Amino acid sequence: MNLKAFIEGKIEEIKRTAGGDKAISALSGGVDSSTCTVLAAKALGANLKNIFIDDGLMREKEPEQVRQIFRDLGIKVEIINAQAEFFASLEGKLDPEEKRKAFRHTFYSVFGRAVKESRARFLIQGTIKADIIETKGGVKTQHNILEQIGIDPDKGYGFKVMEPLRDLFKDEVRKVAKAIGLPQEIYARMPFPGPGLATRIIGEVTPQRVAVVRKATVIVEEEIARLKPFQAFAVLLNDQGTGIEKGKRTFGNIIIIRSVESKDALKAGVTKVPWTVLMKITKRITTEIPQVTRVAYELTAKPPATIEYI
Repeated sequence: MNLKAFIEGKIEEIKRTAGGDKAISALSGGVDSSTCTVLAAKALGANLKNIFIDDGLMREKEPEQVRQIFRDLGIKVEIINAQAEFFASLEGKLDPEEKRKAFRHTFYSVFGRAVKESRARFLIQGTIKADIIETKGGVKTQHNILEQIGIDPDKGYGFKVMEPLRDLFKDEVRKVAKAIGLPQEIYARMPFPGPGLATRIIGEVTPQRVAVVRKATVIVEEEIARLKPFQAFAVLLNDQGTGIEKGKRTFGNIIIIRSVESKDALKAGVTKVPWTVLMKITKRITTEIPQVTRVAYELTAKPPATIEYI
């Protein structure tokens, strides 16, 4: 790929498609949406509004970190607190696909309101090629692949969608991100799913359960970061395991550690994490998160498993 030609072409394409109308960039802080936001900012200038939806399902302190990163780039980001709305939509839902549908509906409803308020005509989002392939193949429904799931945002929510990166894989997006000046903490960042930590909770998604898996994820990322995996995170199971606290039996949560190596997210192998690192992670999780009594390491490649749990 000719990076210079791609970047110049996409900036011109966004400008031409918008045609003078306003647009909103759906920023999550991941490399895909961040790259789209910078490209759109270069193309549209004052006609672009950048929105970060705080759905309560993000990583530790993510909204504040994202706003600061883009402030340093001279790009203003508005944060919308929609936590209550997202948790309400997920309440009582156990089936993985039902949870994805609930997230998707809430996501576009919140953005739909923002678009109407700003009178924007376009939503710019970071859909990439792997998202499209997996949705078309029936592996799992990505929340941002609307044409495959029968949603027309122009009719249902009042805006059209632009997807500047839909023909690129993750490794290609990283190259573009670096070339347009995004910092390493963005272009080298591990992938994070659109529905956030909801994809790493088996069973019902509640603020309390999200808090557990969020704390565990911080520990996993801190301890495995030096190995530079493609993706590493924690998963909260729906079952409980027996533990011992002050010499008495207790029941607590079970955390799964997941770390994989991949190039395009279509296939993935398991990271060979040293035993000492796994033991340190286990000790930290069970010590720092009292609700957890057991920790296990996931050894399944993709396929037969997917990288995320739901």
